[in-house]
Amino acid sequence: MTDKLLSEPAIPPTTQPLPAAPGFLTRAFGGILPGLALTVLIAAAAYGLRQIPGMGLVSPLVLAIVIGMGLHNIFGTPAIAKPGVKFALRRILRFAIVLLGLQLTFAQVRSVGFVGFSIVAGTLFATFFATRWLGRLMGVDRQLSELIAAGTAICGASAVIATNTVTRGSDEDVAYAVACVTVFGSLSMLIMPALLPYTGLDAHAFGLWTGSSIHEVAQVVAAAFQGGQQAGEFGTVAKLSRVMLLAPLVIGLGAAAIWRARGDKEAGHASPPMPWFVFGFIGMVMLNSTGVVPAEVKANIAVATTFLLAVALGAMGLETDIAKLRLKGVKPLMLGAAAWLFISVLSLILIKTLM
Repeated sequence: MTDKLLSEPAIPPTTQPLPAAPGFLTRAFGGILPGLALTVLIAAAAYGLRQIPGMGLVSPLVLAIVIGMGLHNIFGTPAIAKPGVKFALRRILRFAIVLLGLQLTFAQVRSVGFVGFSIVAGTLFATFFATRWLGRLMGVDRQLSELIAAGTAICGASAVIATNTVTRGSDEDVAYAVACVTVFGSLSMLIMPALLPYTGLDAHAFGLWTGSSIHEVAQVVAAAFQGGQQAGEFGTVAKLSRVMLLAPLVIGLGAAAIWRARGDKEAGHASPPMPWFVFGFIGMVMLNSTGVVPAEVKANIAVATTFLLAVALGAMGLETDIAKLRLKGVKPLMLGAAAWLFISVLSLILIKTLM
């Protein structure tokens, strides 16, 4: 008996076999795969719809959120997809915003010139704070007012979803704000070139007007190039310099949210929503400004960035109830219209006065 015990190696009772790699990966990532696959399919469908004649002018971000909303409100979002949808709304969104920095350089800002950049920055911040103030007067929720203000003042849908990381509005707030900036940005894209002969603006000034006031980058490009090659190129650069101001605005809103949380005893236990990912955005701008990233790589990353943003907005659509949108009424739409008129007129006045 003793010999048998000595011949058999003792196995510690606490020893557990390591999990097999496939099983471990399934447990770690399997939960998000169904929802992530669904949001990727929605983004792909958005790009497919843009191949239809006349749909190419519509941003894939807008199409993605519309498709997501349609699926959610007609069929419902499957419970198995929820974890992946949440992952797309948080992780993928932040990663895409970081990559957005690779489309900007500090040299682009310098090329706009001191006066031009002052007009862009002055118009942006005046529009944001005026819209938020007007929203308070009109009785529009603070979160929705801030999202409409950011989307109008900076860069449309991208600014709305970036700002919401600190504003923390509902998915319906985001959808409403995206709808506002899409509608009124599209109106600017059509109206501004028609008004060009009556404004007295040269190509340079017209490019600055479009770049400092139209909501989406694609809308700026479509409108500015109707004023000629010089107007198109300068309008695009002016718009990109405006996009760069997304970082300080979101950081400022995050700091304000921290201040509010500290002053609110009930919210004292909540973690402050400081948007650390924005520093990644700034880091990408700095990296791109060095010139070490090849143009071909940047072009591919730009395409991937837009696709990832479409994935995030598709997820947003899957979380949005149209019935809740109706409850918000027409006041936010009126606020979006007022913000659109404000930024269009103010930027034109500043250009006519200072240029």
